[in-house]
Amino acid sequence: MEDIKTDEFVLIYIHGFLSSPQSVKAQQTVKFVQQHFPNLVVELPEVPNYPDEAANLLEGIVSQYPDKKLRFIGSSMGGFMSTYLVEKFGGKAVLINPAVEPFNLLKGYLGPHVNPYTNKAFTLEEKHIQQLRDLNVDVIKAPTSYWALLQTEDETLDYRLAEQKYRDGKVTVEQGGDHSFVGYENHLINIFDFLFE
Repeated sequence: MEDIKTDEFVLIYIHGFLSSPQSVKAQQTVKFVQQHFPNLVVELPEVPNYPDEAANLLEGIVSQYPDKKLRFIGSSMGGFMSTYLVEKFGGKAVLINPAVEPFNLLKGYLGPHVNPYTNKAFTLEEKHIQQLRDLNVDVIKAPTSYWALLQTEDETLDYRLAEQKYRDGKVTVEQGGDHSFVGYENHLINIFDFLFE
């Protein structure tokens, strides 16, 4: 695995809603890359709390690497954004308990919030729900570009929505776990095998 020409790739890790680059999975990913692929370009942005700002930031990062193969790891809302980006720009993505219909989920989150990692305050409004709808990919054009890692005891999302959406790609359903995806670090070797194959 470690003889891969990592200079051909860029990895963009996209964290979830109310998360940050300091999240456990993000930091586990960075540590793994440092150990195994020290020359791999990794982007680990702090994704804005509003969908249109998030999309603009992420598209801007993608545009910086026109000559590299795009690879994404997206957790929860980051999985939703990764899907949008792969369908628009190409590449491959590993999705960790991805949000499939966040425009439905976040209706229950309208109002003020504070990101627990960054302490940034923001207010979700109806227009942000529409922004998510605008980013939604109804039909996956390149299903084999995705690997969805799901756990059945995800307390935030119904894993069956992702199981259905990504059914023509690679899907792993683990019994138990939770929304954070327990044991993520144990999958990192296989995750990078998939992204680099």
